[in-house]
Amino acid sequence: MSLGNQIAANLPYLRRYARALTGSQSTGDAFVRATLEAAVADAGVMESLGGGRVPLYRAFTRVWSSAQLAEVPVGAASGEHEAGAQRRLGAITPPARQALLLTTLEDFTPAQAAEIMELTTAEIDALVAAAVAEIEAEQKTSVLVIEDEPLIAMQLEDLVAGLGHRICGTAATRSQAREVVAERMPGLVLADIQLADGSSGLDAVDDILALASVPVIFITAYPERLLTGDRPEPTYLVTKPFQEATVRAAISQALFFQSSRPLS
Repeated sequence: MSLGNQIAANLPYLRRYARALTGSQSTGDAFVRATLEAAVADAGVMESLGGGRVPLYRAFTRVWSSAQLAEVPVGAASGEHEAGAQRRLGAITPPARQALLLTTLEDFTPAQAAEIMELTTAEIDALVAAAVAEIEAEQKTSVLVIEDEPLIAMQLEDLVAGLGHRICGTAATRSQAREVVAERMPGLVLADIQLADGSSGLDAVDDILALASVPVIFITAYPERLLTGDRPEPTYLVTKPFQEATVRAAISQALFFQSSRPLS
């Protein structure tokens, strides 16, 4: 596989990470572009990218860290969620956010995260612990689970309840999701894409977002279908089969960056 193809294969996941880190699709993509431009300008960096995801994320981290040190402002928010995310960025240090996302959402080992951030493994462990402590202080909310596989739905319900959140309902179809929302608007949605009756979780989420701004995490076996750049993409996207730690981190991040108003 050519170097260009190797980099292209990892870009959707780097873009996912960048959006989760910044809380903004446009800002995250801007940092990814800056990373590629920096690589093109430095033959050594470009050659290193043939080593897989770790050097690619390390190159991104250097660009991101330089921007933070220079106090470069993030891009203008394009919506309520992004504006809320940017207001909340200062509540947790950038290194802690990076360490948490790298070891959960991106599934790097602590040793790999340490290589990416150019820190020690012990420092990564400390940053992750600090991030978890700060995020766990966030307000609890009610959750709608849109999932047509009963065992997975039950697993998600148990996970959500274990985090101290409330389940306001579960739905296996778009119409069932509408029924739940008609009774009570959730504060967070966990949504599969392919539903039991052939309906779409994307459409179910669109129905909800037409009524209120609610953070959404998509959980799917085919993340590449949503990471095309052809349409607004979800910031929070978990791949099936998932690790519970990944879902927990995504929930914490989604509520931290995109939390809606408290439910009465």
